[in-house]
Amino acid sequence: MSSSQHESGAIRLTAHVHGEVQGVGYRYFARRNALALGLRGYARNLVEGTVEVVAEGTRTTLEELLRRLERGPSAAEVQRIETAWGAADGMFAGFQVRG
Repeated sequence: MSSSQHESGAIRLTAHVHGEVQGVGYRYFARRNALALGLRGYARNLVEGTVEVVAEGTRTTLEELLRRLERGPSAAEVQRIETAWGAADGMFAGFQVRG
């Protein structure tokens, strides 16, 4: 699926996940699902207690990731997700968990 990263249809999703999402394996859950979908980007904890997920790929694939992020891992309690869509810049190699 990495070839889709170079299609003109590649875009970027930035998602801020609110709820009980830190300390429950949420970033690793996001990474597993993003990699399974062939996406590139990262997941990281933010100081206000949310998790930021940034991923690049096709709109269809990113929407599937978003559906999975809404469920989250079993220990998480996702209250809401704020999303922003933009242009992909293709600067990510793989999908990483950051601090």
